[in-house]
Amino acid sequence: MDNEILINLVSMKMPYGKYKGWTLCNLPEPYLVWYHAKGFPAGKLGMMLNTLYEIKLNGLEYLLEPLKK
Repeated sequence: MDNEILINLVSMKMPYGKYKGWTLCNLPEPYLVWYHAKGFPAGKLGMMLNTLYEIKLNGLEYLLEPLKK
């Protein structure tokens, strides 16, 4: 996995919607599940949300903890 992706997950903010302004890594899992069912947006944001979905689905949030500090 590319370290830059993980760094972006803990620094990038959601640009729109119900969770606008939230750091991507703090988005609730049900929101990511909803996006998974609906379809992730195109581009970098969609890739980031899909990656976060997979991280949370597989219980790998601990990978992000050192980067949050």
